Amino acid sequence: MKVFLTGGAGYIGSHILTELLAEGHEACLFDNFSNASPAAPARVRRITNRDFEVVEGDIRDGAALTDAMTQFAPDVVIHLAGLKAVGESTAKPLMYYENNVQGSVALLHAMEAAGCQRIVFSSSATVYGVPKYLPFDEAHPLAPTNPYGRSKLMIEEMIGDWCAARPDASAVLLRYFNPVGAHASGQIGEDPNDIPNNLMPFIAQVAVGRRDALQVFGTDYDTRDGSGERDYIHVVDLARAHLAALPYCMENTGCEPINVGTGGGVTVLEMVAAFQAASGRDIPWNAVGRRAGDVAISLADATKAAKLLNWTAQYDVNAMCADTWAWQSANPQGYEES
Repeated sequence: MKVFLTGGAGYIGSHILTELLAEGHEACLFDNFSNASPAAPARVRRITNRDFEVVEGDIRDGAALTDAMTQFAPDVVIHLAGLKAVGESTAKPLMYYENNVQGSVALLHAMEAAGCQRIVFSSSATVYGVPKYLPFDEAHPLAPTNPYGRSKLMIEEMIGDWCAARPDASAVLLRYFNPVGAHASGQIGEDPNDIPNNLMPFIAQVAVGRRDALQVFGTDYDTRDGSGERDYIHVVDLARAHLAALPYCMENTGCEPINVGTGGGVTVLEMVAAFQAASGRDIPWNAVGRRAGDVAISLADATKAAKLLNWTAQYDVNAMCADTWAWQSANPQGYEES
């Protein structure tokens, strides 16, 4: 299968690319490298011993996108490109709508020009907002609480409308929960620009000495230990969910939202303890106030993924921590050292 990946050089994209190549698929990676390193595709080549196309470009550039896609002629698109920091989206909402929403409009136009009618979209559990009940299933009301989540929901609705207008079109909307971990080789992993927004890379950077201490936002939640509880999913499990979505997308029409999570919760302090065990390093942490918009618990009901995609998560929290530590300890400054 020929797969076109937008944002394919990023954290999640590089792991999907690795799994695609390992399964024998052809790939074309389209990325502006604003939040990704050119070292990542180079390392994927090393891991897989496979080559693939890399096109540097911005998804808002409709002409460049159409040209790349028309030349590659994909069977399916995996759409990962976009900005993804919740806090930044609140401060700069128009930037998020311009990049994420307008970029997705340009992508659908390019797909039409290239004759491609199948897409797997990188959505997010943030489309659900504050839980009415847990775990979240796909029928849960959609009420995102920040511009990032709203941009994801707008794209979901837009893709749904696009599919409704094209009887042969097919879309799978994968609603990610909390991706963590790294490839077992230790060669690719999460390498955020500036201060990490997510828990795991922050913990890893504390363990390797790049940060002094972890800030725990809220220790007074109604959870086992007072810290926030989340459904963390290993990035390799997440990557394999995308591969499982490909045949479904090829064999069906319409637009299908599907949760991607484990169904189990881990608190912040449990993750700290697990990482300390995996790394043998002490992780100092300081309790600070809750962040606006954070919820106590977020968990996925992943029944639909098992039923439709024959996919379930395989990695536990210990593997998530061990693989993250293998990546961070081998690359203390991330890809910068390449």
